[in-house]
Amino acid sequence: MKLQVNADLYRRLPSVDDLLRNIELAALATKEGQAAVTDAARAVLASLREEISAGRLDQNGLDLALSGFDDAVARQVRQALKPSLRTVINATGVILHTNLGRAPLPAAALEHIREIAGTYSNLEFEVETGERGQRDVHVDRLFRKLLNDNADAGVPSRVAKPAISTIVVNNNAAAVLLALNTLAENGEVIVSRGELVEIGGSFRIPDVMSKSNAILREVGTTNRTRIGDYEKAVNERTRLLLRVHRSNFQITGFTEQPQVEQLVSLARKRNLPLLEDLGSGALFDLRSVGVNGEPSVLDSLRQGVDVVTYSGDKLLGGPQAGLLSGRNDLIARMRSNSLFRALRVDKLTCAALEATLLAYVKGEHDAIPALRMMRLSKEEIGRRAEAVAKKLQSSRLSMESLDGESVIGGGAAPSAVLPTRLLAMTCEGLSAGELSTRLRAHDPPIIARVEEGRVLLDLRTVFPEQDEAVVRALKQAVEP
Repeated sequence: MKLQVNADLYRRLPSVDDLLRNIELAALATKEGQAAVTDAARAVLASLREEISAGRLDQNGLDLALSGFDDAVARQVRQALKPSLRTVINATGVILHTNLGRAPLPAAALEHIREIAGTYSNLEFEVETGERGQRDVHVDRLFRKLLNDNADAGVPSRVAKPAISTIVVNNNAAAVLLALNTLAENGEVIVSRGELVEIGGSFRIPDVMSKSNAILREVGTTNRTRIGDYEKAVNERTRLLLRVHRSNFQITGFTEQPQVEQLVSLARKRNLPLLEDLGSGALFDLRSVGVNGEPSVLDSLRQGVDVVTYSGDKLLGGPQAGLLSGRNDLIARMRSNSLFRALRVDKLTCAALEATLLAYVKGEHDAIPALRMMRLSKEEIGRRAEAVAKKLQSSRLSMESLDGESVIGGGAAPSAVLPTRLLAMTCEGLSAGELSTRLRAHDPPIIARVEEGRVLLDLRTVFPEQDEAVVRALKQAVEP
């Protein structure tokens, strides 16, 4: 009997062709495209068949479902054509959150992208001469201001100061690959065992070295490597000394690592280039926000490192990019490497990076969101947290403001923390996990931390104009 009832219900389902002749769906197809509406109609029909098969739909239920079929298809179309990449509100306190897109771009960068992307540009064209140009010049001129003009500070006048230039590829892994392939193909690269790191996405120094056709020469031990270990390893096949910044972990206790100055001295003595992979690569002094022990690009160049590789979307606060700054002659060799074309960036990255660097040139650090967030005081964050808490009146919601810690993230300064004020909350009838899930279901989603049975919000990484959205999301989340 059930099979007969189901068969009757199945027969009542219209065909896709019949549905698409419907005036409303035909109009929707004109607006959104025939293919999208057809796929949506099939998806809604498939859902109804599943409901019938599971016994969850009777005659009356099917009548109701068919009466709202057009609306269901329209909702399905909207969902299918909705971008997957969307805005979220980062309330975790992790400034360079890799899963959430790392550094937000400055407003000037967004405007410059809009300006350049919507028309033609002089990306590779010399307007003055009418000749073909190089896309690197747009950012290299700014890096020269930031690095050449400042690299001399504190360096004795008797010391030769090689000019520094910069090229850009699509990320720091690509920068390391290009540098190794250019400077050490078929030769040995000496690196400490304690620096054979793996970072997110299974990026391993030994693997990228293999892909570059350079030969890894490990020296020292995991926890202790001396300059003598490097010196003993140098031979006729050595092409490069490599220093890798431990950006996402620390080795503590019984440890030893050569100073940069020692590696520079050895490199000069044996006529070898010294490459340093900084990873995060700050262009400003992190000590100004209380973070010590994280070298900047200028620190390395001033000490005599020949080439530094670093990311654009970490401590620099710009778009995803891999930067290579160093001696003109070495950078010129990398620019002429055929790999460079395969790894180069597009006009949108050039535009975003140029606008970000202009903020550095002007000294407008607070115009760069990631730097502005690092510079926020605990007191400023606390005042905002209290203002948010005052707007939330619910007998179900228990909230308190307490001291906490933000982190920089993105593999930068792994042991450094920034003092902050947290909003800690629990909701009657909901676990912390359930409350967090409801916040993520909001539009835009609120991404928070869950610790010790409480949901924690750190407004350091929430833009001030997003505070009201956080309030709305919390009010909605605690509704019964």
